[in-house]
Amino acid sequence: MRTHKNMSQPHDIRPRTTTPDTHWDLHADVVIAGYGIAGVTAAIEAARAGADVLVLERTSGWGGAATMAGGFIYLGGGTPLQHALGFEDTPDNMERFMTAALGPGVDKAKIADYCAGSVEHYAWLVDCGVRFKEEFWGEPGWEPPHDEGLMYTGGEDSAPFNEIAVPAPRGHVPQMDGKQIGVRGGGYMLMKPLVELAERLGVRVQYDVRCRSLATDDTGRVTGIIAARYGDELTVRADRGVVLATGSFAYNDRMVERHAPRLLGRPAAAIEEHDGRAILMAQALGADVAHMDATEAVIFADPQMLARGILVNGRGQRYVPEDTYGGRIAQLTLLQQDDQAYLILDETAYEEAMTTETATPFFRRRPKWVAETAEELEAEIGLPAHSLRTTLDLYNLHAANGTDPVLGKKPRWLRPIGLPVAAYDLRGCTAGFTLGGLRTDLRSRVLHLSGDPIPGLYAAGRCTSGVCAGGYASGTSLGDGSFYGRRAGQTAARP
Repeated sequence: MRTHKNMSQPHDIRPRTTTPDTHWDLHADVVIAGYGIAGVTAAIEAARAGADVLVLERTSGWGGAATMAGGFIYLGGGTPLQHALGFEDTPDNMERFMTAALGPGVDKAKIADYCAGSVEHYAWLVDCGVRFKEEFWGEPGWEPPHDEGLMYTGGEDSAPFNEIAVPAPRGHVPQMDGKQIGVRGGGYMLMKPLVELAERLGVRVQYDVRCRSLATDDTGRVTGIIAARYGDELTVRADRGVVLATGSFAYNDRMVERHAPRLLGRPAAAIEEHDGRAILMAQALGADVAHMDATEAVIFADPQMLARGILVNGRGQRYVPEDTYGGRIAQLTLLQQDDQAYLILDETAYEEAMTTETATPFFRRRPKWVAETAEELEAEIGLPAHSLRTTLDLYNLHAANGTDPVLGKKPRWLRPIGLPVAAYDLRGCTAGFTLGGLRTDLRSRVLHLSGDPIPGLYAAGRCTSGVCAGGYASGTSLGDGSFYGRRAGQTAARP
């Protein structure tokens, strides 16, 4: 019996050069690091291509961040679900929206590729056992409250995007009975049938394994992974390729400080295993990265209240159409308004929002300030004198006519804000996760700084720079993670 040595340098990410005499504890054609959405889809496609597949998962079970998510998969271009619910969409229309909303600096080739393959990807998921209910949810909210299968998730029907592309909902949600928002969501029902299929295809999994560094031969080709289990070293050989699918770097404070400092000190909307290890391992081989400063954000506020009120910054000025996607509101608040935001609404709006079925339960709280006049409210908040009064006068003037020429809020939500007036303090109410990562091509090959693929190394999911370069729409993480996870498995499995 071989005795494993304890890893003396657990933080060493430098690649290890192997020889024909190197001892390997485990062996497969394709080795995948991570068993979330990118990992499981890579495993399925590699196994279907005839490869012997081994997954290394850091935790004691499958799922990763995907299992904890609401489950949106961003799909469009005319999926059967869109057609069944009366929405017209095309790949070109979807591409126009994504290019405008997910930038600046999007990978146009990757977005075009993703949009062109979206309908096929929907069919693939359905064939794998993922169910989507033919029902649309059109109210503002973080998720559908029931098991509805389709929803707007990126502000497609809000300004300015509703003038750039024909609005079409693309947030496809796996059907789940007994869903509880923020507790038990559709992400589990996305992962479960995929994992079950992977098991039927013979995919092997080793749990409680932490990947430490990559192994290469003397030509620089990636030959495996150096890992650890309970502190003991584990060497894992990959005859055809290694797929990295271990998530973002949202929980690596050093990387966040270096690349995305706006997120420092905020709760990460991710899981603690998202420590950027895969990115660092590949960078140690000279891998290129992209959009490392890009962040998605969430704001701890009820979309039903946001749509019925106005959001002002520290100068008492509106800065975003309040009926748009919550993630866009959060990004503009955090990145462009120095995280200064106040939600202003009157009693009627408050009562309507609090009684609507889609009000998010854990955001049902009373406002911090209530005043009889706008001048009193701005004084209590500490806004510049007359700033809020001026903003409200302008908003109310146009809202009375059902228009919002300043920011383009939809007429449905336009109603003058009356007295008394209240405000929620949303300063410091944002969180987020990182969007940047390894630069990959359309075959999910990890690219070297030179622009050439690193032989034997593939990646997908949040450890890569996917279709999002700055902006975000809910479902793009699970969407491009599963889409390019499939590509990674297909490419890596080729002899």
